[in-house]
Amino acid sequence: MQQFALTERAAARITEIVAAEGTQAALRVAVLAGGCSGFQYKFELDTETQPDDLVIEKAGAKVLVDPVSLELLAGGELDFTDELMGSYFAVRNPNAKSACGCGTSFSLD
Repeated sequence: MQQFALTERAAARITEIVAAEGTQAALRVAVLAGGCSGFQYKFELDTETQPDDLVIEKAGAKVLVDPVSLELLAGGELDFTDELMGSYFAVRNPNAKSACGCGTSFSLD
């Protein structure tokens, strides 16, 4: 199974967020059922790594992905976008067949 990757921009932003929080947290990336297209991405800081988590470390940043979410994210990449419309984490997911306009949910068919 292909892993999930992290861009330099995403790693830099995660490092900034964690430093501002003053903790040793990681960014947990999860896929949940719901959203307007069937699945939605969830991002949250987490200070506890679970035994079955995939741990991705890059440039001082740490990302955690649970096994169920990893199946839906395999081969994907987490990026950080800073545009006129706003700043946000974006997942490039080759498994998603369609996405909603807001970019936070997707479907597999």
